[in-house]
Amino acid sequence: MSVLVELNDICVSFNDKRVLDNVSVTLKRKHITTLIGPNGAGKSTLVKVLLGLQKVDSGTIEKDKPCKIGYVPQKLQLNDSLPLNVKRFLQLAGRYSAQEILDALKLVRAEHLINYNMHQLSGGENQRILIARALLQRPDLLVLDEPAQGVDIQGQIDLYDLIDEIRHRFSCAVFMVSHDLHLVMAKTDNVICLQHHICCSGAPQDVTQNPKYIALFGHSSRESLALYQHQHQHHHDLSGKPVKGSASDCCDHNHGHSHD
Repeated sequence: MSVLVELNDICVSFNDKRVLDNVSVTLKRKHITTLIGPNGAGKSTLVKVLLGLQKVDSGTIEKDKPCKIGYVPQKLQLNDSLPLNVKRFLQLAGRYSAQEILDALKLVRAEHLINYNMHQLSGGENQRILIARALLQRPDLLVLDEPAQGVDIQGQIDLYDLIDEIRHRFSCAVFMVSHDLHLVMAKTDNVICLQHHICCSGAPQDVTQNPKYIALFGHSSRESLALYQHQHQHHHDLSGKPVKGSASDCCDHNHGHSHD
């Protein structure tokens, strides 16, 4: 599996405070890498380094050329007073045809939202539109900053299923930032736990048992996941409305498994 991006011993300091300390990350095609860490751990700075928006004090960045990066921000600030539907929002991303925009929406199963007001979308719908915008350029690397923020539990599962499909369809690398592992586990190949330096990394099942991870997060990820599996008795669509499906259908999404 080809290496797409390699960060080697990256160091970044602000006002003499070391924010990233000898951080090394390897991103491979078709692999999902999830970055976790507490607030202030340097996650946003590492994303900026990856996007080329932050200079490093030392270390090297090697990218396979060409390497197109699609970025899905944590939050999108839109002016509430300006009318903006989904189609117009995607047109603003570049010179894309109506068919290309429709195709991108179909990829994220959101073509029915094309004429919806951007200000009235649910959390899950909004994330799908942002992912569609990133996919318009057919990225080699998809960077997602807290994609599940503001999305309910079932919406998160659906979102991670979609991201899993995308990495296979586009043969792209996915770098995803999360505040904890929670429901990300089943779809992640590699986890990096950051606290200015890399505390631990590896398969999600290994990281959740690492003493350094437990010191930062405790066992809450596993407990909340188990609680959800036993209590939830129906399935939701992206807007949170119950739809047909048994409890077992919901829970099947959660079991961790590996990908080739």
